[in-house]
Amino acid sequence: MSGVLAGEKASESYRWRLATRADLPAIVEIYNSAIPDRSATCDLEPVSVESRETWFAESNPERRPIWVGYEAGEPDAVAGYLSFEPFLNGRRGYDPTADLALYLHPEHRGRGLGGFLLAEAIAHAPLLGVRVLATTIFASNTRSLRLFHNHGFAEWGRMPAVADLDGVIQDVVLVGRSVA
Repeated sequence: MSGVLAGEKASESYRWRLATRADLPAIVEIYNSAIPDRSATCDLEPVSVESRETWFAESNPERRPIWVGYEAGEPDAVAGYLSFEPFLNGRRGYDPTADLALYLHPEHRGRGLGGFLLAEAIAHAPLLGVRVLATTIFASNTRSLRLFHNHGFAEWGRMPAVADLDGVIQDVVLVGRSVA
């Protein structure tokens, strides 16, 4: 399935579809590409496909999907992914809120895919029963902060010095917005 409910949802250059198990190696490769620059994840070592199997299996297309973005005409070439994650500890009282994770292949950063996927997530969230979208971003990741702010997310909190990435201390910014 691709698009909002069925069919294809597109920008001029990009499209998205539900991730399949066959996409998991590409998703892991994209995630791992963000680890060395220490700007988008607290993982310090690459993750394996096997270590992400449970995460993928627990995603739910009707409530907490994982999408892959791709260039028009290349649906099998994953250029990035967006996942709707349980908020905080996943307790049922937090169900109206989704924690977004958005990662792009290095060749697709700054080319519009992130904005496309984020705009689609905002539009699609109410169909998932989501009223609030949130995410955490390192304060030093100004590109991601700008992307989310440009899509109506506001800073809801700042957690100083909570991440230590091999001696690089990072503040983490919580951003969010209503989509109801």
